Amino acid sequence: MSEFLMSLNPVVVCLLVCVAKIVEITIQSLKTCMMVKGQRLKAAALGFVECTIWGLVISTIIGTLGDDLFLLLFYCVGYATGLFLGSTLENKIALGTSNLQLITDKENTEKIIEYLKERNKGYTVFDGQGSVDRMNMVFIVLARKDTKKTLKEIRAICDDKVFVVASEVSKYAGGYGMVK
Repeated sequence: MSEFLMSLNPVVVCLLVCVAKIVEITIQSLKTCMMVKGQRLKAAALGFVECTIWGLVISTIIGTLGDDLFLLLFYCVGYATGLFLGSTLENKIALGTSNLQLITDKENTEKIIEYLKERNKGYTVFDGQGSVDRMNMVFIVLARKDTKKTLKEIRAICDDKVFVVASEVSKYAGGYGMVK
């Protein structure tokens, strides 16, 4: 392998190392997210691919990394780009589950409940006291990929008069409309 790489133009080698590092770190980011979300088998498969790429990249540059600052630069650019792409890709895929806590007045609570019933979504409503008035908290657990759209629609029907706390859920069991 090293003989083949030595026969290539050094700029081509730098680009190959950079692209391989981008792919490796993107996979590493996705693998980590899958592990955290309990998708162990998929994470293990990605880990195998990641490790294979890492082995090829590191064996290509280990002997020259200290001597060739241009190669080191491409390695670092590949690493940083891979981190960015991995987190961007994971955000687009939106793995996992979200918890929404919506705090609003009685009128908007009714609108939210109507919205959720129309979409066959489970929810729980808690009565509470805000700093000034009586408030309700609507508690919703839904697929993370649906969170952005759901929040946008709820904010629209409530004229943005809703306080939102969104967080990720690592584990849950049971509940209306929930499958796990």
